[in-house]
Amino acid sequence: MASESIRIAADPATLDAARWNRLAGANPFVRHEFLAALHETGCATARTGWAPQFLVLERGGALAGAMPLYLKSHSYGEYVFDWAWADAYHRHGLEYYPKLLAAVPFSPVSAPKLLAADEAAKRALVAAALALAPRASSLHVLFPEPDEARMLAEAGCMLRRGVQFHWMNRGYADFEAFLATLSHAKRKKIRQERRRVREAGVRLRRLTGGEIGPAEWRFFARCYANTYRAHLSTPYLNHAFFARIGETMAEHLLLVLAERGGRPIAAALDLFTGERLYGRYWGAIEHVPALHFEACYYQAIEFAIERGIGVFEGGAQGEHKLARGFLPVETLSAHWLAHPEFADAVQRFLDRESAGVERYLDELAERAPFKKQG
Repeated sequence: MASESIRIAADPATLDAARWNRLAGANPFVRHEFLAALHETGCATARTGWAPQFLVLERGGALAGAMPLYLKSHSYGEYVFDWAWADAYHRHGLEYYPKLLAAVPFSPVSAPKLLAADEAAKRALVAAALALAPRASSLHVLFPEPDEARMLAEAGCMLRRGVQFHWMNRGYADFEAFLATLSHAKRKKIRQERRRVREAGVRLRRLTGGEIGPAEWRFFARCYANTYRAHLSTPYLNHAFFARIGETMAEHLLLVLAERGGRPIAAALDLFTGERLYGRYWGAIEHVPALHFEACYYQAIEFAIERGIGVFEGGAQGEHKLARGFLPVETLSAHWLAHPEFADAVQRFLDRESAGVERYLDELAERAPFKKQG
């Protein structure tokens, strides 16, 4: 058998991109191009609190497994909130940061975190991550695949449940066919919102791949930054990052551009594969009522129908998506805390929270936006 070893890589650019992508599969958020762009453009680095500690499993000197792992000095950009845990540590005179985090920075999307072709390699990565975790306060694996979550639980991690809203393509011929499945009130609301955008003189264009040029990337980066400024916050991503993925993974990108009077006023950026569409970033330099829904949801749904894409993930949280044809979907995260008493307390909290999530899912199911079946 070929010799096997696991090491830590602090720079994604040093890793074999082709081998990494063969292990990563179709999900664009764990492709080498995406993760390397985050690091090389300064978005996910030690300076921003995201120090790469990628676990790399090699057999015979060749990449056979990997785990996108970061040493975090805060909890920003994660979308699975553990601020209360950090505060409890602090109040007891303990350090919660740094912590180890397996995640796609700034992206609350389910994606593989154990990149390997066989289960033995995946288990080796889990064991290596848990062996590394005591050097920090904890290990957190956000939005893993269900089989990965099961494997992490078997290894001693606690599972946390969450809820997102996804749109499901039921083989609709067009947008009107989708609307026809909704209740009258929901169908009327969507038509009103789309009409308001048209009557405001806004025209929408969908650009993919090489159709998105430097001018569009500059404008989109401006919109994205403006959204954060409006919320008195600092943007996670920068123009260099968007331009980089525009060069390296254009085949996965959809830009919805909103224009009025021939001038761009808003934009939404999605990533996609043949099976899945991911709503990600949005921004505007002018306010137009209902434009956010049109650019971020309705244009994306039309795109998914045209391309035969099965699922559209609308992003984190957002109960308002339910009224627009999205359905609740359970998400998972896995957690391991080095401090035994805090681990017990967190497990009790997660048990209570999980029961609440179950009730919430039942409540949402009763409010489904579709016509009642006779």
